[in-house]
Amino acid sequence: MATAPEVHGALPPNPLDQSMDLKDPSPSNNTDKKVHPQKVQLAEDSSVTKAEKHERQVAADDFVDSPSKRRRLDTNGENGDPGPTRSERQKGVAPVKPEFLIFPPGSKEDRNATVADDDAAEGVAHLDQSKGDKRGKKREKSQGQNTHRNFGASRDEVGLCASRANSPEFSPGECRFGDSCKFEHDLRKYLRYWKREDLKTFEGICPIWKMKGKCDVGWKCRFVGSHSQEMQTEDGSKELILIEGGRGDERLPIAGVSDIGTINDVSTQSKADLTKRKVQTPKADRYTEWIDKSGKEMEEHIQKAAKQRRTTDGNIEEMEENRANFTEPPLLPSEKRRIYFGPETPVLAPLTTQGNLPFRRLCVGLGAQVTYSEMAMSLPLIQGHKSEWALLRAHESEALPPAYKSVTTVVRDYDNGKDFKFGAQIAANKPWQALKATEILTKFCPHLRVIDLNCGCPIDLVYRTGAGSALLDSPGKLEKIVRGMNGVSGEVPVTVKIRMGTKDNKPTAIKLVDRLAYGSQDALDTGVGSCGAAAITLHGRSRQQRYTKNADWEYISECATLIKQYNEKGDDLADTARQPDSRNQPPNDRVYFLGNGDCYSHIDYQRHLEEAKVDSVMIARGALIKPWIFEEIEKGQYIDKSASERLALVEQFVRNGLEAWGSDEMGIGTTRRFLLEWLSFAYRYVPVGILEHLPPNLQDRPPAWRGRNDLETLLGSDNYKDWMKISEMFLGPAHKDFNFQPKHKSNSYEIEAEG
Repeated sequence: MATAPEVHGALPPNPLDQSMDLKDPSPSNNTDKKVHPQKVQLAEDSSVTKAEKHERQVAADDFVDSPSKRRRLDTNGENGDPGPTRSERQKGVAPVKPEFLIFPPGSKEDRNATVADDDAAEGVAHLDQSKGDKRGKKREKSQGQNTHRNFGASRDEVGLCASRANSPEFSPGECRFGDSCKFEHDLRKYLRYWKREDLKTFEGICPIWKMKGKCDVGWKCRFVGSHSQEMQTEDGSKELILIEGGRGDERLPIAGVSDIGTINDVSTQSKADLTKRKVQTPKADRYTEWIDKSGKEMEEHIQKAAKQRRTTDGNIEEMEENRANFTEPPLLPSEKRRIYFGPETPVLAPLTTQGNLPFRRLCVGLGAQVTYSEMAMSLPLIQGHKSEWALLRAHESEALPPAYKSVTTVVRDYDNGKDFKFGAQIAANKPWQALKATEILTKFCPHLRVIDLNCGCPIDLVYRTGAGSALLDSPGKLEKIVRGMNGVSGEVPVTVKIRMGTKDNKPTAIKLVDRLAYGSQDALDTGVGSCGAAAITLHGRSRQQRYTKNADWEYISECATLIKQYNEKGDDLADTARQPDSRNQPPNDRVYFLGNGDCYSHIDYQRHLEEAKVDSVMIARGALIKPWIFEEIEKGQYIDKSASERLALVEQFVRNGLEAWGSDEMGIGTTRRFLLEWLSFAYRYVPVGILEHLPPNLQDRPPAWRGRNDLETLLGSDNYKDWMKISEMFLGPAHKDFNFQPKHKSNSYEIEAEG
């Protein structure tokens, strides 16, 4: 076992000291000191550490001792209380080395200590609140995701009029509201009375202006002093002006990429046209009519088929005659862009709340190869809601192609140079909503790898409308939605994310996977064939289960085997009547299959690839707690990030947030809010250097522990007030009206990390 750092001696600098330099500490600083429990990974078993090998040897040496003798040797004190011993791995508890525990092993405090069960808290909010609820519609309407959480407000006491925000003092723009405008027009008065003082973080220099050469929020920037000055005019008066320059990027404009480096930016006019119903969706409208008509024809077919089974053997000629009685779809799917999922493409899952642009950008920089938007609801997209369309914005790094090892992998007609990392995920409860949203997305968002249909969201508010995981109980409707989306999506492939089922111990995913891959018997009998899903992702839990148990990778493996057999044997598995139409087949003439649930290390990732035989693994909570899991997967080893390295990731998130949401008061408040949301997961990380056993388990919760230095202890704190202190290192003191209620302390639903 590696020697732990001594805790006595001089303490490192306090990271909360306002005078502390925000730059990374020097290499000699104690905060960078690392303790690696495994300096050498043995080739024969990289998951076994030296500590574990030593423990095995000790166990072998002590084999002759009886359990009772060992218990006597391990006790001390007058009452025989157990003293500090070499611990065995305890299920559900992170195996922290004794020297890093706040309470010694076996002590009264240690035995009485409770491990916070955040997953159980998440499950409480998932209970069906409609049972026994007699409080009326008004109360019920206020329930839902995060409705009990209040974040306050982060804005100037009196805002500056937009006509003045980016103009010199003496040359303001024209305000169309004139004297009735409720915002401030006097620039000096705004800067003196209504705007909070400039931040001193980032050396007092606006990070956006420093990088881009221009700050879009102008005078409202909390770093405005770094890109403004007072100039004397010819008549001797002094004028406040904004400075453009900084270092700035000298890159040339890229098609489809905004000046702030984002893609899929939908114009204000386009959203207004959606609101006014001026955007036509002819393909979706035609296909929806066909779905309604074919549904009635199917009812007649079922009645006729039942009669045929009683009178005939149902030969192929009769089945072909039946097909002729059905109306064909109004349009066949267009040829899809080829996609690829493989061992080199770990996937960042769609994450409600935390799957925002700054966090996805952070993960891409750490090695995530495929990303998804937060789940967007179809109806608000169709209606042009700004907040919903904001979920579809992505960073330009997500427009790059994912990793692809063409030397070892050959995919027919796959052009990696035309592929993207970023895909959109939508939810819908009716076919017409999903189809319209799909057609609109392909019209306004040119950088989409896939459009994924969410069939796993367990949120009550979504489930009760018939969307999300409710579709698992309506396989016929789900099949229609996927087939219709595939028909109207143009060259963009359609994928599906599902759970094992809605009820515990009643999995339905195997039947559903079969249906999604090759179509139901009724659909094949009528000639419409497969619904054309390009990929299926299975989360190894039911809706009811939530996170109270480990993901069922054995069940995921069963489904993966089914898909593998279909991909290998193809039409040989079916009779002639079930022969699929090639025009309805998914891209690459195969269905990719991904697993999701409890992936927290490169060991987990490789084990799932090898044992479950999935094409790739989708990672959710593991990435929230440890974003560099993608880096570990790429390098194939544990990475013991120092506290200062982890703090640098926090700084990078803040920079990403300021670029995405702005450096004004509102943008800083938004960045702070989502940073705190991320820290509510990130604090759960226990450095591998202080663990006795590897690999770490995502479901483990640590007892009270201290880090190898003050900063590491702070980053591991479960007190949201400490998270606020971390945010203040880069964003300064919070606005007086800002409020943050951690989700595990409120009655609202936890961040929906699907896995």
